[in-house]
Amino acid sequence: MSIPTENIVPSSLMPILYIPHGGGPLPLMGEEQHKELIAFLGQIPRTIQPPKALVIISAHWESNLVSISSSANPGMIYDYGGFPQETYQYQYPAPGQPELARHIGRLFAANDIDYAIDPERGYDHGTFVPLMLMYPKANVPVVQVSLVRSFDPLQHIKIGQALSSLREQGVLIIGSGMSFHHFNGSNQDSLNFDNWLTNALTDKNLGQSTQHLIDWETAPSARESHAREEHLLPLHVCFGASIAQNTPAVKVFSGLLFDKKISAFMWQ
Repeated sequence: MSIPTENIVPSSLMPILYIPHGGGPLPLMGEEQHKELIAFLGQIPRTIQPPKALVIISAHWESNLVSISSSANPGMIYDYGGFPQETYQYQYPAPGQPELARHIGRLFAANDIDYAIDPERGYDHGTFVPLMLMYPKANVPVVQVSLVRSFDPLQHIKIGQALSSLREQGVLIIGSGMSFHHFNGSNQDSLNFDNWLTNALTDKNLGQSTQHLIDWETAPSARESHAREEHLLPLHVCFGASIAQNTPAVKVFSGLLFDKKISAFMWQ
């Protein structure tokens, strides 16, 4: 099924990205600990073809049903606190794409996934922070897809599967979270979990990878790395979107943030 809009046309298969978005607005402030991440996010457009649209699953949007933003002109959500006043003035004026939002709804319906359309949802910092570094001209339409509050890993994989055909339409699917997200976790915890996650995602045995992600809580240092899994589950959506092509992920970024290991992954 093609997307019923003129500026979303069939293209070669787009990749899928799971990225760390850093701490609040700190990447946009040039904070020293974020320098590696800032550089990585900034170079992404030079490594992939230009997308016709972006579908982003942010760790900072949870709904009872998977929800889709449909505003043509989304506002800003400054969902952080205690930062300089200028960080509450950031603007990311990328347009929304209501037709794409409706198309995603039809994909969910075709896969027996209950969903909601949200015409009011703006850009939270899991969306606008990385996109201001990746696509600073704000000229690529953006549609956001929420997490589901059940935090069921299999459900999020199925959401990704429903989105997978968007890749054929020139749409870049981005999961925005953090591969490690626990203020009380240790460096060793982050290394343990990162090694497990890398092995799970790069395994050529798709069935085994799927089961690993469903059972992620049994991984080494799992809960020490994610006391609450909202920053991990965008990865499950990305993984689900990759299943149809049966290709393992490639680690495209590995660095330290506040002495904790963080990584990004791409599916070609």
